[in-house]
Amino acid sequence: MNRFATAVLLGLASLPLAGCGLQPLYAGGGSGAVAQGLAGIEVPPIEGKAGWLVRNALNDRLSAASRAGAPRYRLDVRLDDKLEGFGLLADDTVGRERRTLRARYQLVDLASGGIVYDATAGADAGIDVVSSEYATIAAEQTALENLSREIADRIVTALALQLRAQSAPRH
Repeated sequence: MNRFATAVLLGLASLPLAGCGLQPLYAGGGSGAVAQGLAGIEVPPIEGKAGWLVRNALNDRLSAASRAGAPRYRLDVRLDDKLEGFGLLADDTVGRERRTLRARYQLVDLASGGIVYDATAGADAGIDVVSSEYATIAAEQTALENLSREIADRIVTALALQLRAQSAPRH
């Protein structure tokens, strides 16, 4: 098939997408409603090492737009971090671990004190337990760091969708 025919086929295949109603999440860039809403969220300290990691990841993602003035929202986060052994070997030692990080979070409007959004997010990772205790501990810490970033990504995405829904014009 020549290039012209390929281009025509691609053009025809994309026609149904024109009326699907998809809209960019961050319409307006840094000055858009979603970016400004995310920049107006403060994250108070979260308990524990996982909390420190999640808070830092959240602040990295929320501060993409410059913070101007006092925050409008507060994001309260409670974490549940579990490390479970499973996959017993023939000598009754653990051969595999599962690290699970769950977050319950609430977006609170600072002006009214009301809860704007209440949800949960979770992620888990499998870890091989090896003969080197150092390697196993390093794998557990790496899993926690990765899970913290994943939880932060999920929270920010959910908040962005919520803020977009709030800022959408009513028909």
